[in-house]
Amino acid sequence: MTIWRLSDEEIDAMSADERRALIRRLQLPPERVLPRPEIVRIHRGVRLTLMVGGSIALIPWIVYLAVSLPPDYQAHNWPLTWVGFDSLLVIMMAMTAYLGWQRRQLLLLPAFGTGLLLLVDAWFDITTANPRDVWFAIAIACLGEIPLAILQITGALLLFKFVTEAHPLADPGVSAWRTKLPF
Repeated sequence: MTIWRLSDEEIDAMSADERRALIRRLQLPPERVLPRPEIVRIHRGVRLTLMVGGSIALIPWIVYLAVSLPPDYQAHNWPLTWVGFDSLLVIMMAMTAYLGWQRRQLLLLPAFGTGLLLLVDAWFDITTANPRDVWFAIAIACLGEIPLAILQITGALLLFKFVTEAHPLADPGVSAWRTKLPF
């Protein structure tokens, strides 16, 4: 077996395409990294079926709710609902802050999730506010929750774009939005 050694200067002299070709040759074969193809196929099929089925099933449910729900409703466990939701929001914000402080790639998941929770919070604050408080809820949403949500979601998407494009095997001509999963 011949052992090849490349100096730093030889690696520096390589083009991006040559480096990607070298990395592809050095990386572990997919069968050693990815789950077995039949497992991937089953999991993907189950997830896709659940998401498509759930999307279709929710349409008539939403129509039913729109025509059947009363305009007013006395909610049970109202404090528990809001305290629980806001507690989840605090946990997600803290995870986002911690992972950002630690400079971890995993940051993009809680950052995106925090942004979505902030949008949900704004929606429910506005739609459940009584008439005399609705303008306050709109102001809080417009001045706080929505801008922070946009910041979190766009930051997560930019981090995702960076991580995928900075990957040494990424094709520089293909957008992260068009890159297919390897399995």
